Amino acid sequence: MRAEKKQMVDDIGRVLSASKYIFFVSYKGLTVKDFSKLRTDLAKGASECHVFKNRLIKKAAELKGIKALMDIRLKDDTAVITGGGDVGVVAKILSDFAKDKDKLAPKCGYLDGSILSANDVKAISTLPSKDVLRSQLLGVLQAPSRNLVNVLYVKLCQVVNVLNNYREQKEKVQ
Repeated sequence: MRAEKKQMVDDIGRVLSASKYIFFVSYKGLTVKDFSKLRTDLAKGASECHVFKNRLIKKAAELKGIKALMDIRLKDDTAVITGGGDVGVVAKILSDFAKDKDKLAPKCGYLDGSILSANDVKAISTLPSKDVLRSQLLGVLQAPSRNLVNVLYVKLCQVVNVLNNYREQKEKVQ
């Protein structure tokens, strides 16, 4: 292998192994302007978009020992989306962009040591973000204590109302 290709494979391997997730998308037919907009949108989600040769991706995965990526079959034009931020946000960005530009389509992905299908990538895009999930979890965890406080408050109000009625009746009698 030539020195330039070896350096490219090393660089690709570094990018692949440093990423928390990897999405492979088809971009055939996108204009340069649209592709630049995609890269700008992805940068907001703390991710990057690269275009590598399919053979070099496979070779880099082989050299880095990423077994799941060695088994994928990539054809045609492939853009590689990598990053370390919230995977749901990036999948949502890709999904929204694909709705506007029908030339962008997910091929597959890689997350936590396993390969994702195109449908899996679409499913991830429909999930709420981590912040929304955290707030929902917090609400679920707070609900029992909030309900207990409400029940105790109602019972306390009933006791106070009974005592106030009793006091008012005593005052009327005197």
